[in-house]
Amino acid sequence: MLVLFRATSAQNSPPSRRLPRHSKNSCFFTAFALSYRTSQQIQSPFRGELTLQKTKTLTDLRLEIDTVDDRLLELLNQRAALVIEVGRLKAGEKRDFHVPSREREIYERLTARNQGPFPNEGLKSVFREIISASLALEAPMKVAFLGPKATFSHLATMQHFGYSAELVPLKSIPAVFEAVEKGQATYGMVPVENSTEGVVSYTLDMFMESELKINAEVLLEVHHDLLSRTGRLEDIKKVYSHPQPIAQCRKWLEENLPNVPLVDVASTAVAAQIVSEDYTSAAIASEIAASMYDLKVVRKRIEDQVNNFTRFLVIGKKMAEKSGDDKTSLMFSVKDQVGILYRMLEPFAKRGINLSKIESRPLKKKAWEYIFFLDMLGHISDPPIAEAVQELRECCQFVKVLGSYPKAK
Repeated sequence: MLVLFRATSAQNSPPSRRLPRHSKNSCFFTAFALSYRTSQQIQSPFRGELTLQKTKTLTDLRLEIDTVDDRLLELLNQRAALVIEVGRLKAGEKRDFHVPSREREIYERLTARNQGPFPNEGLKSVFREIISASLALEAPMKVAFLGPKATFSHLATMQHFGYSAELVPLKSIPAVFEAVEKGQATYGMVPVENSTEGVVSYTLDMFMESELKINAEVLLEVHHDLLSRTGRLEDIKKVYSHPQPIAQCRKWLEENLPNVPLVDVASTAVAAQIVSEDYTSAAIASEIAASMYDLKVVRKRIEDQVNNFTRFLVIGKKMAEKSGDDKTSLMFSVKDQVGILYRMLEPFAKRGINLSKIESRPLKKKAWEYIFFLDMLGHISDPPIAEAVQELRECCQFVKVLGSYPKAK
């Protein structure tokens, strides 16, 4: 119920009702007690008058949502028509139909404009699928990843490319590289390092021989669940998983399943598949594996480190365009000389270039010689980085730029 008291302008009131003036404008004093749920108070077209809008029912609100959805559908098809036209222009000019920097530009522009209440993370997810479906209209896009399905590589690929791309699971990291090199896939998704367990050596080794370029990086927050058919901890007599998840959950396993054998398998998805046929075993795998293989969650998030991330690389045949917030990765080999480590880092230090990572791998063809992998902030087309890399070549046996690509948020 709304109780409303209205006082008109002191200038137009009778002397006995005249109110003190506190400003040059007319004053309106409204005192009210309001009790409502879905009723809304709105301004009437008549000056100074307040009224109540009719209470909206659930049916009314759903009809309004349907109207908005119809408009969204109309706009999506309008956008799709524009995308098809863009695809025709790109084909005529022989340009790449997928430009990672353009995707990033769309996400950043929309999240900056978003005033809510729709959350930015949800906004990005929605537009990832819109962009994914739009790319499928321009040209079919296959993406190879280290399979099988329901692995963390699969999750990272879906996170980056959406559900409209054709995702192809392969058995090994070399197989992913080979698929992209032979044109059987447009891109590949491979893991390169974990925040707990360090680098994935197979991926770094592949860059020694491959001419593929890094087009993007994906950071995936990794959570490990313990899954079984029964969902009971006391039924577990054996635990299956990939060696890395087992290592990342070592402390939890020692405290909760101290006498249970741990069995290494090729992937977390393979572990889930094995457990789906064995009521006395459990798998360390992702939540999506539980739904895919009809397993129950025994315990959620059993990883020892709270901030557990895996970094993935998107590999392709061409260098990515500059986005304005990029990273550059390169590899190089040096001779074993006094002060060589200082000499190879000096070109970057004196130009104020931020090196975010340096990793060494033994050169397999020669004993006690090493390949270094370096990540830095910036694009290879930036003059300071281009100059530093050129100076680096003077003290190295070889230098290879692996790619410049948008930095993951």
